[in-house]
Amino acid sequence: MASGFLSIVKKIIRKGNLKLTLANGETHAIGDGSGDLVVVRVADEEAEKLIRRDPTLKLGEMYMDGRFILEQGNIYDFLSMVKQNTTNEIFDIPMAARLVGRIALQQLKSRLPINHNQRNVAHHYDLSEKLFALFLEEDWQYSCAYFDPPGISLEEAQLAKKRHIAAKLLLEPNQHILEIGSGWGGMGMYLAESTTGVDVTGITLSEEQLKISRERAQKRGLADRVRFELQDYRTMTGMKFDRIVSVGMFEHVGIGNFGNYFRKVHELLADDGVMLLHSIARPKRSFATNAFIEKYIFPQGYIPSIGETVPAIEKAGLLIRDIEVLPLHYAHTLRHWRERFVARKAEAVALYDERFFRMWEFYLAGSEMGFRWDELFVMQIQISKNQYSTPDNRNYIAENEAKLKEFEATRPPLEKVIF
Repeated sequence: MASGFLSIVKKIIRKGNLKLTLANGETHAIGDGSGDLVVVRVADEEAEKLIRRDPTLKLGEMYMDGRFILEQGNIYDFLSMVKQNTTNEIFDIPMAARLVGRIALQQLKSRLPINHNQRNVAHHYDLSEKLFALFLEEDWQYSCAYFDPPGISLEEAQLAKKRHIAAKLLLEPNQHILEIGSGWGGMGMYLAESTTGVDVTGITLSEEQLKISRERAQKRGLADRVRFELQDYRTMTGMKFDRIVSVGMFEHVGIGNFGNYFRKVHELLADDGVMLLHSIARPKRSFATNAFIEKYIFPQGYIPSIGETVPAIEKAGLLIRDIEVLPLHYAHTLRHWRERFVARKAEAVALYDERFFRMWEFYLAGSEMGFRWDELFVMQIQISKNQYSTPDNRNYIAENEAKLKEFEATRPPLEKVIF
């Protein structure tokens, strides 16, 4: 099996500088010697066999288990080397059959009438809040930051993200705002404080996020106009909202539910209302989520393409007013998160264990690699019901951002969350 594993690694790594030690003790130099040296050791032949048969899932699992060991460089360095090489030729019939089976299963799950949304959300977002505090900035923004201008800090970039979204929402005094997927409350509080008299309803399926959001709103004196509820968007009825915003939640809807999602948006959005959808996107249809991410991080999640999203919006009777692509901003965000997380490894291990730490390191590294090398990006789609809800040019975005910067200069600092 060692020779089979070695053969597949040599097929993958043509460019790069890899030193690989196999389970039998053999050491091999692989690649053309370019770039920084990455040194890998595989602990046992069973690990070699598993990775050879199912690299998409088993590489991450063997890294988690301490059986795929980085002795020089880190897991991002190795994954980046892999992605910079051509890998199409490594797929054999068993691999292809496994991929097709996974696609079929994920497609079926996404269309089942059984509601597992809350369970899926809890799998990730109801982890200890102390875990997220290890790598998020002070406002706990767990979505792509906006690095404009380039080189700003993570804190500045997350503030710029909120500002950019608020500018596109065209907020006016006394409006009612719905946030679908309200996270730890930062966006809702920003919107409420930025515009006089607006009333914000944030909904989430995470009990941990709900608890912290309510605490934060109470401490800032916003509980009377920023309410957070444990609520599935699909069961909301009886109210229209002037503005709807959704940041980093659409990836959890599932490919079989896009139509239902936008039909509900149509039902909840006022006739002259505006929605801003902020979501990870991919350059083309994929059909299924990465096996490691599906199993360990975001069960039944799916990253859509713009081409998969637009038809569902149009079929729901909604109008697309603006689409913006933010390339590489999430790669920069994930780099900050990963470096912060790894720097506080001892605390992460104390919260869970070494295996959990490596699982999250692999998740953050693999996600960053996807944005740098697989052409993933973030899309922001502005939606309305009629063409007069938004201006006929984009100048208003910069104008609104300038006004929001004035607001930010007078905004009281955010309170540190204390556990």
